[in-house]
Amino acid sequence: MAIQGALPVEFGTVFPHGAFALGVEAVTNFETKRPEVDRETGLPLWAVEVIDADPNARGKAKSVKVKVAAEVCPTLPDEVAGLPFRPVEFEGMSVMPYVDDNGRRPRVAYSLRARGLKAPGAGARRGAAKDAA
Repeated sequence: MAIQGALPVEFGTVFPHGAFALGVEAVTNFETKRPEVDRETGLPLWAVEVIDADPNARGKAKSVKVKVAAEVCPTLPDEVAGLPFRPVEFEGMSVMPYVDDNGRRPRVAYSLRARGLKAPGAGARRGAAKDAA
């Protein structure tokens, strides 16, 4: 099969109405209590908690975590006057579908990853993994 692993996806496809960051925390392994690392880059993983700005998003779809592989904790964009949360845009996003069988019946769920984050419309990357090229 030609498709293996995560599927590349544009930020606007995942968050067509935008997204707001609530915070960032290190991803730790539940069993070992050690920091998780990205399998491809070997960099530590950070989870950015995000609220989807889509007014039709409900339940679990309203708040998601996007994992970012970076040497140091990604810096969230600056606060915007008049907004309760920080607008954010992710770069180099990918989505990995998986079967979530923790509920009453199995369902398809998605794990979101990104190479970096920035303020919407900004050019500079914040907390991005260093490019190999």
